[in-house]
Amino acid sequence: MSEQKRPDPKRLFMETYGCQMNVYDSERMRDVLTPLGYAITEKPDDADLVILNTCHIREKATEKVYSEIGRLRAHKERRAGEGKGMTIAIAGCVAQAEGEEIIRRAPEVDLVVGPQAYHKLPELIARAARKTGERLAADFTAQEKFDALPARAPDGVTAFLSIQEGCDKFCTFCVVPYTRGAEYSRPLADVVAEARALADRGVREITLLGQNVNAYHGGASFSELLAALAQINGIERLRYTTSHPIEMTDELIALHGAEPKLMPYLHLPVQSGSDRILKAMNRKHDGAFYRDIVSRLRAVRPDIALSTDFIVGFPGEKEREFEETMRLVRDVGFASAYSFKYSPRPGTPAAAMLGQVSEAAKAERLAQLQALLADQQRVFNAAQIDRVLPVLVTGNGRNAGQKHGRTPYLQSVHFEDTQVQNGDIVPVRIVAAAQNSLTGARLALAPEAA
Repeated sequence: MSEQKRPDPKRLFMETYGCQMNVYDSERMRDVLTPLGYAITEKPDDADLVILNTCHIREKATEKVYSEIGRLRAHKERRAGEGKGMTIAIAGCVAQAEGEEIIRRAPEVDLVVGPQAYHKLPELIARAARKTGERLAADFTAQEKFDALPARAPDGVTAFLSIQEGCDKFCTFCVVPYTRGAEYSRPLADVVAEARALADRGVREITLLGQNVNAYHGGASFSELLAALAQINGIERLRYTTSHPIEMTDELIALHGAEPKLMPYLHLPVQSGSDRILKAMNRKHDGAFYRDIVSRLRAVRPDIALSTDFIVGFPGEKEREFEETMRLVRDVGFASAYSFKYSPRPGTPAAAMLGQVSEAAKAERLAQLQALLADQQRVFNAAQIDRVLPVLVTGNGRNAGQKHGRTPYLQSVHFEDTQVQNGDIVPVRIVAAAQNSLTGARLALAPEAA
């Protein structure tokens, strides 16, 4: 009897925009679709299924989606002429916020899937093939989604783990409460079980994800969750993002000094150095509060490195208030940062505020801020030269015979070695520093504590 031929895998192309949460969501959509026979392809040209996982934070996000849809339309029409099909799905926060408009304007889009509904993709794809049922799925069902997702299939030795979704803070510039819904925390037991499963699959470093990750309340405090994860054999490094300053409790700050698996690198968005602008943003903290958090963190963990977010040109921001932001940057000192011009998001309170700042002023302020932040990043990276750091090996480097890894401060390191394996944590002496990466030489001695 001849062996039955297996069907060719269906090709899946995914484009991911935005934050780490979207990266996690794309990984989980892949996990959902793998049992259906989908395999990742690097180009959309001949994909059977294309998913654009979108972000709604920045200006003109929707227009960018329609531009991408236009390019995909040509591929879809060509494949149709060849007797082949292509399913186009729009996922993520633009799908949640603009779903009905996408359906109206882009008939070539087969599915619009919000971030809380991607576990329904198999059913939705089947409906699209039959051309039956709704094309839009944008319900807020976080608990249902997590309960329905399959086991993780991590690609490497690091992994994101989503523990919290949604936001109750309602910063006046932000669409997240409207696209991700109210805060929901996964149960402690579910998070620990997923982390154990990741460790069993070779993951050594976990980054906990949430819109307000340190507001976690899934039957334990965030600090208690971190302490529980630190007990898992095989997990050697813990990180988390994105944190909110007002959720940096005494317990959490103390844990940064007490738990060696909690890496000395924290993303702590501040957005502005002006108290008046922070109040207009509804950030619920002022500059003094933020500086105090930083001081207390450095008291328990002197080597901690900070990254942050800034928005320049928020409505009503004057030159003196921008200077207060520059002063905060100089006072704190950041290892890295993300900075943006304010962009009005439809439906948010800030979009209707008086005193909208001109594009020219926003561009000038952003250039000044980014120059200062880039200088601080260069100084921080250069300060690692001659230090011996424990580097988690994550893959091959840029050149033959090189390996790539991450320092405790999340810096990329390239070093020559052909013996170490992915997942090893090895001592590397830093010999050179660039803006975004380090070069090192592996040593055969124990690294300094970090």
